[in-house]
Amino acid sequence: MHFDFGYSEEDKLGKPYDFKLFKRLYPFFRPYRLLLLISILFVIIITFLSLSIPYVTRIAIDRYILPVDASVKAKEYKAGGADASGVKIRKLRINITDSKINAIISKYKDLFEIEGSFAVIHFDDLSKLEKEDISLLRRYDIIGVSLVTALFLVIIFTDFVLSFLQNMLMEFAGQRIMHDLRVSLFVHIQNLPISFFNENPVGRLVTRVTNDVQNMHELFTSVITFVFKDLFLLTGIAVLVLIMDWKLALVSFTVLPFVIFASINFSRKSRDIFRILRTKLAEINTNLTETIGGIKVIQLFLQEKENYHNFKRLNHENYLAGMKQIRILAVFMPLIEVLGVVSVATVIFYGGGSVLTESISIGSLVAFISYVKMFFRPIRDIAEKYNIMQNAMASAERIFLILDTGKNEKISKAAAEIPLQNGNFRQYGSDFRGKITSIVFDRVSFGYDTGKSILKDISFAVSAGETVAVVGPTGAGKTTLINLIVRFYDPVSGHIFINGIDIEKIEVGALRSKIALVTQDSFLFSGSVRENIFSKQDLSEREIEYILRASNCKSFIDKLPDGVDSVLTEGGGSLSSGERQLISIARAFGRNPDLILLDEATSYIDSETEQKIQEALFKLMKDRTSIVVAHRLAAVRNADRIIVINHGRIIETGTHNELIKEKGPYFRLTQLQD
Repeated sequence: MHFDFGYSEEDKLGKPYDFKLFKRLYPFFRPYRLLLLISILFVIIITFLSLSIPYVTRIAIDRYILPVDASVKAKEYKAGGADASGVKIRKLRINITDSKINAIISKYKDLFEIEGSFAVIHFDDLSKLEKEDISLLRRYDIIGVSLVTALFLVIIFTDFVLSFLQNMLMEFAGQRIMHDLRVSLFVHIQNLPISFFNENPVGRLVTRVTNDVQNMHELFTSVITFVFKDLFLLTGIAVLVLIMDWKLALVSFTVLPFVIFASINFSRKSRDIFRILRTKLAEINTNLTETIGGIKVIQLFLQEKENYHNFKRLNHENYLAGMKQIRILAVFMPLIEVLGVVSVATVIFYGGGSVLTESISIGSLVAFISYVKMFFRPIRDIAEKYNIMQNAMASAERIFLILDTGKNEKISKAAAEIPLQNGNFRQYGSDFRGKITSIVFDRVSFGYDTGKSILKDISFAVSAGETVAVVGPTGAGKTTLINLIVRFYDPVSGHIFINGIDIEKIEVGALRSKIALVTQDSFLFSGSVRENIFSKQDLSEREIEYILRASNCKSFIDKLPDGVDSVLTEGGGSLSSGERQLISIARAFGRNPDLILLDEATSYIDSETEQKIQEALFKLMKDRTSIVVAHRLAAVRNADRIIVINHGRIIETGTHNELIKEKGPYFRLTQLQD
């Protein structure tokens, strides 16, 4: 069986299809789609508020700061109203119904022209008036500017409130989506077959669950906002400038082909770089994990220098990939900035001439320049957002390659657990009730690699309450046989039956709940002794006391600072190997299993500790079905039956005395150990 299809870090992932990845991410978005829709609505409103600011500026300039009166403008154009130099003359029209205004007009009657109920004064002549008089003449303009200022403040405050709410909604949804994605990935990895972990380093998997999922956060928050806000902003600006002056708009758009060309080239190059960066980060994490886990071996065999050079090489490759990414950004970002400045310069040149010829107002030109600057802001953001998206897509590819692993394999169909919204799990396979009464191997063959068999046509049966020992030389396939019973792997051919049911049709959780496995290397988790032995089991203190005594753990646990609640270091490093083994036996006691599997449970233990372990195992195995794998034949002499395996085949079977009398392979093994 091959479980890393398409997953190896060295595999080339091929042409990216981001849309397909987004489709696969949609199930994680779906529970929060209402929040996302509300957030998108806020983004649309925020975009309209941003678009309104230059337009409000135009109103402030053209209506209140440098007002252009339509009737005067029309009259000037009709009469050719220009001074001797040919420059258009701007005039201010003032309603003379107010007595105070009339007093000022009378005071400066040489500067005003009366046209019906209005007085007209050239803007150039306003400087000849006193400041108080100017303020009075333009009090309505000042009120208008004040109202526009108030409108600005309202827009800014509304933008702030909506931006805050939108960010909170997106962050909440993004964090929840990441939470669900990480849980799904963790559950899937936890239920993958052991062969998957044989082929994938710990550091690589840690990178997937931590860094790669974290990379998705920016996709869920920033990129979605970019898709709506910036695209709406670009569209809105394009429409507004075309309405304001389509000729000037087309002039400002002349740089767009260069922008599009630069963006396409940037996107093509950045995708490959981010894939390399994800791979190199996984390799660094893998190297670091292996270094920490094997630090004793590294120091003992003086491999610090060699390991340093290996890490330095990986780190340098990651640095080169990062620098390549920076170089691409270092070209793209300034290029977009330059093109934006060129576009603004073009608008100033062309638009400035239009203002001089009164084709457009000063307010319109100011607003136009603001819109052009605003137009290039989201284009500059494309670099950052595209970086985020490509980083997230590279991570999403790796995440889904893991989630796809084992989908078509027999083992994963039985073992897969799908987390439900209520926190429960759905498991595939037939329910299995009652005690284990029989185990039958029927012509079972198995190999870890294709074409290389470890077990060959193994057939035997174990009855309820029977103790069967499996012995043989190293590499004969003894541990593999144990792995098949607990379904770490499935047979390549043949069948294993539990109570007459094919083991592949039994739900894995139900099967393993009735089995206790004690190996030569007992793994302990960081946490208290109680948590390592009893996990979440609801046992009374009396039951806990009995288990500790039966497993011979009571004496050394009482010496720990907090007894059964003492916290262990990672792997139980503060305990001796014998004490760790006794804790694993206590763990088996706490499960109260039907089937006991012992895989070299007394290896590498001193004689005194071995005696304690043997006593604990005897109590554990009493009245239970047991399969014992051992190198030390003294540990299996009292077994009901002994199976001798060599080169993956059963070559002898019988009791200790029967096999000794036959003077076959078992007899020779005993002779070697005596």
